[in-house]
Amino acid sequence: MHRLTAPLTAPLTALALALALTGCGAKVSDDDNDAAHDRPAKASGHYPVTVENCGIRTTYDKPPARVVTNDVGITEIMFALGLEHRMAGYVMPDDKGDLDGVPWKAAYDKVPWLGKKTLTKEIALDARADLVFAGWNYGFGEDNGLTPAALKKLGIGSHVLTESCRNGRDGARGVMPPLEALYTDLTTLGKIFDVEDRAAALVKKYKKQVADAAAKAPAPADRPSVFLYDDGRDKPFTSGRYAGPHDIITKAGGDHVMKDLKDSWTTVGWETVVARDPDVIVINNYGDTSAAQKKAFLMSYGPLAGVSAVKHHRIYVMDYADLVESPRNPAAVSDLARYLRGVRAAG
Repeated sequence: MHRLTAPLTAPLTALALALALTGCGAKVSDDDNDAAHDRPAKASGHYPVTVENCGIRTTYDKPPARVVTNDVGITEIMFALGLEHRMAGYVMPDDKGDLDGVPWKAAYDKVPWLGKKTLTKEIALDARADLVFAGWNYGFGEDNGLTPAALKKLGIGSHVLTESCRNGRDGARGVMPPLEALYTDLTTLGKIFDVEDRAAALVKKYKKQVADAAAKAPAPADRPSVFLYDDGRDKPFTSGRYAGPHDIITKAGGDHVMKDLKDSWTTVGWETVVARDPDVIVINNYGDTSAAQKKAFLMSYGPLAGVSAVKHHRIYVMDYADLVESPRNPAAVSDLARYLRGVRAAG
């Protein structure tokens, strides 16, 4: 999600580089030749197909066959589309919850787990990747040298998680509502891999699931206010309006207290949390600090003693994969909606 990958240290091997240069037939459009990439697909088939991702247009002459993904939400987007056979592997820390009960358990068992730390060029090259699906601060970052531009030089294509698209303000991320970002990625990947019907069916299903939960939400004036706590002691790391929790909280019937932050995941001051006095605090459960430890901190931290959520012990735990862009988001809306209705009923 928001973690930055570690600096690159190992040298690239000539053999791995040669393998990567086989590519997947993807061509990134330049400004001066966009018209050439607007050509229609051949009548005899789906390809070539042109898509736009974070403002960049790319044409695919065939579907990528060795995709490497970064993190749980991104990996499960591929699985939800039934594209595990198009994957060379995934990179994911082992602190993202129990995967045994997820609908994609069989896919997790089938696709290689390439690394439990950070995604690197070496991992992509060793896997003979033809496409890396990651996001800014979800694997991609200038500080570690792993960027779409750097991968392009190695003959490897990229798809950037839409939740993480940069919006041009000091590295801030987010260009559309979070659930719309999920639907956009599903639709775009459906085009890239020629599974448009499957993508459309998922989007329809997810929209209905979210609409059903939202239909039960109280009037705006009666909504409990909600703060998302990711981690942090000196300053809390939280969600702005462009990260998954904003839409999850809002569609579930809550008032997201940080909805004015025009970023995805970012840091605020505790004084802001105290001033906005949330009725509920949602904990993002992942990492070396357990949800129980995070809750204990919130309940014992002096400046929060007067905050409604702390005074009334209204702290709700959600898994990391529910809160980052992923196919788990719609179910997360339904689950949080039930909790918030209970909070409102209790007064």
